[in-house]
Amino acid sequence: MIVVGYAGGSHGRACLEQAIDEASVRGTGVLVINAVSEGGRGSSARTVRIVDADEIAQVQERLVESGVPFEIRQQIGADPSEELLRAMDEPDAQLLVIGMRRRTQVGKLLLGSTSQYLLIECAKPVMVVKPQRATA
Repeated sequence: MIVVGYAGGSHGRACLEQAIDEASVRGTGVLVINAVSEGGRGSSARTVRIVDADEIAQVQERLVESGVPFEIRQQIGADPSEELLRAMDEPDAQLLVIGMRRRTQVGKLLLGSTSQYLLIECAKPVMVVKPQRATA
């Protein structure tokens, strides 16, 4: 299975599309995880939100349309990085797909980075995705 950390918005959609592509090529399914903790890693730097029902419905619709098997997990009060690592410990987990937002060097130094933590701690391959820039 391909595990994807989904935080919504353009970053989440880019991760979802990459996860669908990888699952299609590998002949496996997708596990979408949207987890929110209070006071978690880097939480003071940005607002991490639970994705609302309308957006989850869009994610589900896209996954059904893709034809890949899938599961969606939403967890409140769970550290997102730990939930992703726990999912990657499952025997059939092949790849973790995450997004990375641009931050200043000072922000990275003071607050750490969930993406960096996952890259270091995950024992299996990790793919970092960012949305395409809009062309003018």
